[in-house]
Amino acid sequence: MGEAHPEHAQLQADRIYLGWQYALLHPDPGPPPKRPAREDAEPPETAAPAPDWARKERLQEDLLNRPVRIFRIFMVGLAVVLVVFGLAEMIDWVFAGLGLLAAGGVAGICTYAIHQGTRAVRQRVQDRQDRADRERARREREIAEAQREHAEKYQEWAERKARFDKQISWYAVAVPDDIDRIDVAGGTLPGWSALITLIGATRLYSGGHLTVLDLSEGAIAKDLIELARRGGDDPLVWVLPVDLPRLDLGATLKPEAFADVLAHVVSVSEETSRDIGFDNAILERVLEVLGETATISQVTAALRALAQVGDPRDDLRFGLLTATQLERIGTLFGRGVADRVVIERAWALESQLRKLEALGTEAVRLPPARLRVVSMDRQAGVFGNRVLGTYVATALTHILRQSPASERPWYHTIIVAGADKLRGDVLDRLMDACETSQTGLVLTYRSLTPTVRERLGRGHAAVAFMRLGNAEDARVASEHVGTEHRLELAQLTESVSSAVNGGGGQYTSTVGAGRAEPGPMDEGDLKEGITESTEWGRSAGTVTEGVMQRSREFLVEPHQLQQLPTTSVIVTHATAEGREVRLADANPAILTFPRTTLQEVKAIRSATPAPPQPELPDQDAPPPNLGPPPARLDWRKPQR
Repeated sequence: MGEAHPEHAQLQADRIYLGWQYALLHPDPGPPPKRPAREDAEPPETAAPAPDWARKERLQEDLLNRPVRIFRIFMVGLAVVLVVFGLAEMIDWVFAGLGLLAAGGVAGICTYAIHQGTRAVRQRVQDRQDRADRERARREREIAEAQREHAEKYQEWAERKARFDKQISWYAVAVPDDIDRIDVAGGTLPGWSALITLIGATRLYSGGHLTVLDLSEGAIAKDLIELARRGGDDPLVWVLPVDLPRLDLGATLKPEAFADVLAHVVSVSEETSRDIGFDNAILERVLEVLGETATISQVTAALRALAQVGDPRDDLRFGLLTATQLERIGTLFGRGVADRVVIERAWALESQLRKLEALGTEAVRLPPARLRVVSMDRQAGVFGNRVLGTYVATALTHILRQSPASERPWYHTIIVAGADKLRGDVLDRLMDACETSQTGLVLTYRSLTPTVRERLGRGHAAVAFMRLGNAEDARVASEHVGTEHRLELAQLTESVSSAVNGGGGQYTSTVGAGRAEPGPMDEGDLKEGITESTEWGRSAGTVTEGVMQRSREFLVEPHQLQQLPTTSVIVTHATAEGREVRLADANPAILTFPRTTLQEVKAIRSATPAPPQPELPDQDAPPPNLGPPPARLDWRKPQR
């Protein structure tokens, strides 16, 4: 039977890998077949006659023949007496002759009877010996046949055991080509770190570009940054609000788009969703006065003047406004009752946008990088981080809307970690912009809020569920997946997830004064990079061989989803045949294991021909031509 060679597979630029599925295509053959035991002694009914048995048979025959022998002796003695009497002429010779003839005849008959009995004993002994020999020969043949069958069964078992021991046990889990978004629900910071490291590493290796907006405040992309740096790239990392002066995102937006971005930023403070058109109108008119090169500081100065807050002469003195601009701002909305509404909104706009006043004030030209990370400093205020995160997400949305559609889906991938901190309308606009521009989008949600539930899996999206500690979230997830699915969980996933604490710590800015120079291209490949640059890879060496092939099954039930290992990911999406559900391990170190393939288990099953059946006409058809094995993984040569 022809076998595919999944170990030779390589990363594909158009595939998004979410983890590795544990599966054993060849079942465990169990213990070897027991060798047939050959008895040292045959049973009594089949054993050769023993000397004691023959002796007893002869003794019994002697006892039976004793009267005959005595009678024969008597007849012989009678014949002797008759001869003596005849010689002594004591009786007539005629009478003696007749008596001698009679006694000799009787003695002969007795002798013949004794001989027949002895012969019968010998025959019985011989028959039993022959019967024992035949039985022994039959048993010898049976034992030889059993040993031959055992040898065949053992050879077959050894082949199955070799296939079982050498088989691939980890298969890649990738989303279909028509998927343009991945929604990750639940999870912990270590789990997100593993998943983002895996997605990012495979994207960068394939020659793509990656932007990470980390709203989790947990530095979940640290391993990915180290891995990219080891591969020869020098990632750009902004830590907000410290790096806000060096962030030029949105600097090239037109006034209409800039006003829209700022209006959405202000909406973060609103407890409920409302129409932001009024705020947008105010900002558009202000930007018309300030011009296309207006900065956030100029916008807040104009809003202060419009809201009649502070002394406008200070803004004139600092050069934020000119006298002409100040005069025009004062007449933007006229005078009357409506002034109070404009003043209140302008005051609210200024109070929120002042957190962005340092935006782009120290922007410098930075070298290109395939990995860009924008993160929030967890030492900053929670509300301030929401404002900054909303600004970055909205600015990215407008940049994507102005960009032409990519010819390669997922060539540019955006990951938003902690997307549940963004408003629903901000997420909707980002989803639409990524779908239109063919930009891949990965959204991770810590909890399933009503806003998240409305958007989970909407459109051409795959959903990935990680650990859901909240009981209500676990219930919603189990209903989404379906409780009838039985999934196989590897013991390695449970043991490694509990031993590694990925993520955490803080980012180090690379856009400030301490930005490191790009390092030389490393000679190692992706596997070596994962092993040496990530916490997951460094812990892979402690995994024992015995753990690699043990697993357990569980049903998709709420209490099971609350106890999922850190790196477990339940990937589900709709197909023409129904909903497909797979359990993956997002641990990037699994890629370095010798029994890991980048092909999917269903592709291997379809590529491996079934054993030939006698009734099928095409039973001798050759296995499919898989072509030569691809080249080894190499970080230096992105796969286009």
